[in-house]
Amino acid sequence: MNINTKMIMLILVLGSWGASAQHDHAKDGGHDRMKMDQKNMDASMVMFKDAQLGKVYENYISLKDALVASNKEDAMKAATELQKSLTGVKGGEIVAYEAAKVAVADNLEDQRTAFSGLSDMMAMLVKDGKLSMGMIYLDYCPMVNASWLSNDKEIKNPYYGDKMLTCGSVKEMIH
Repeated sequence: MNINTKMIMLILVLGSWGASAQHDHAKDGGHDRMKMDQKNMDASMVMFKDAQLGKVYENYISLKDALVASNKEDAMKAATELQKSLTGVKGGEIVAYEAAKVAVADNLEDQRTAFSGLSDMMAMLVKDGKLSMGMIYLDYCPMVNASWLSNDKEIKNPYYGDKMLTCGSVKEMIH
């Protein structure tokens, strides 16, 4: 072999080794990113086998969060979205009726009162649905004798907001 042939062979060998090393690095980097994404994934994420029920539940959680924040306008909007998302959901008619009560309530206190009946109906709807991922907590407040659904084990009471934010306990876990 002459020197030019040796040089070309060396370049090809080094080039293929570099490509292999680059490929392995990208592969490991991909695994690292996947691990990081899993760590960063919201531990409280809930998914249903029925995507429409998942959207209903997502709207319910938005309503609950608005009540926790004592935001009447956001609660009204979330209740309206919840009501719309229930169209066509098996057993959703009664839940939609309860959501409408929250949406038309004149004040935060009336919204919270209506939310109690809504939460009871949502709990039945969710229990009949099938989760594909996550866990739902059925929380209970003894001060108002009412329950609500949550993605988090930590209590954030929608019936009192910041007045009694942590009043309540986990009554049941829905898998």
